[in-house]
Amino acid sequence: MGKKHVVQKTGDEILAEGSKVEKALLQTAPSLRKKTVSRAIIYIISSYNNTQVVLTDPQGNVLTSQTAGRVGFKGSKKGTSFAASKVAQAVGAAVEVLKVKEVEVIIKGIGAGREAALRSLANQGVNIVRVQDRTPVPHGGCRPRKIRRP
Repeated sequence: MGKKHVVQKTGDEILAEGSKVEKALLQTAPSLRKKTVSRAIIYIISSYNNTQVVLTDPQGNVLTSQTAGRVGFKGSKKGTSFAASKVAQAVGAAVEVLKVKEVEVIIKGIGAGREAALRSLANQGVNIVRVQDRTPVPHGGCRPRKIRRP
């Protein structure tokens, strides 16, 4: 297998990476139409590798969507709770632009970004009316894969 090479980052590199994420957040400011929506639905899809947050109107038409990769995270950092909170901040900005009064949140997946994204939306002042968990859970069905060993 060989030895893994661990790269130590300096303080300047860490600060540059943080400023790159902040710059990407500003660039992804939604270029939304000049319309207001009174009610919307936010879907949080959280896997082990990434977090997606999608803002739709009640009919299901997508108004804006963000992922951790689009916000500026790369590799394994996309699956972190910090990345999910930044993605939720970007969608929260879209909620403010559209002047949405009430929001339903539907969560899917079992990644680290589930609660972080929801908490970030709530801290931004988004009026969350209902939270629903629609994580697909098998009951019966096909035989599952064998368990991955470390």
